[in-house]
Amino acid sequence: MRRRDVIKAMAGAAAAWPITARAQQPDRQRLIGVLLPIAKDDPEYQPWLTAFRQALQELGWVDGRNMRIDIHWATANPAEIRRQAAELVALAPDVILAPGTSTVGPLTQATRTVPIVFPIIADPVAGGFVESLAHPGGNATGFMLFEYSISGKWLELLKQIAPGVTRVAVLGDPDTPTGPAQFGVIQAVAPSLRVEVSAFNKRDANEIERVITSFARSANGGLIMTAGGPAFTHRDLIIGLAAQHKLPAVYYDRAFVAAGGLLSYGPDRINLYRRAAGYVDRILKGEKPADMPVQAPTKYQLVINLKTAKALGLDVPAQLQQIADEVIE
Repeated sequence: MRRRDVIKAMAGAAAAWPITARAQQPDRQRLIGVLLPIAKDDPEYQPWLTAFRQALQELGWVDGRNMRIDIHWATANPAEIRRQAAELVALAPDVILAPGTSTVGPLTQATRTVPIVFPIIADPVAGGFVESLAHPGGNATGFMLFEYSISGKWLELLKQIAPGVTRVAVLGDPDTPTGPAQFGVIQAVAPSLRVEVSAFNKRDANEIERVITSFARSANGGLIMTAGGPAFTHRDLIIGLAAQHKLPAVYYDRAFVAAGGLLSYGPDRINLYRRAAGYVDRILKGEKPADMPVQAPTKYQLVINLKTAKALGLDVPAQLQQIADEVIE
């Protein structure tokens, strides 16, 4: 080889070296943001977050090694959620995990580019977060909290465990767009069960206490708590009022029954957080939320608190206990 050709080859190799070296370097540490509409000391979120972390680790993502998780506990205050949503977006995370309308709404207003995965949400189409379940079309995707048919199941279960109930107050969240649809399904089932149902949409503790106290003045009443942020935040108050007024109540999540509520039927949230980790993994590997369909739950839980049933003077049917996923004694 002539000297001129050798020099040219060496120069070409030197120019290409930085590109090759960069390609061989390990991937940068990824940032996963988490925005939660609850105070940091709330115990119910801990097992869900643990399930999320464990699922990520099983997929090869280890906190502190190839990724970092930044959790923002925004409480249930809308202004605080908006503030922390903006702060989180400013950090330019690779993906954000956010449950429910109260967090996903502010995030989609703050960014149309950062990918958002919701482990639970009532109805992302009605909320305007996705174009359709099959084709989200934007920067958000994830998992629905339930299908509307579950609302009718709540009333059926209430009548099974408390046959004497003829009046039911359905408490909902006025900021949840699925509230009317949830109540509509309950209302459609009510005549066949000979039950009169009334909808009450209340946000704060004072409103909730006033509604339940007023409703309990008449006999044969029961409660159904539909999905929504205020219900979860004020669960101890609601459970206490139901006990005080001897009102059989059905809830949408196990957390209520673990805290002393009578019965719950809803999706297994640990399973949903694990599945959300799978979506985060796919996004970190290059997939787009716009192309990842919103999925429905695949596992539901029936949980009964026998101690609460006894305090209410209810005999839980043996068949109901047999089909329950968990019985708290």
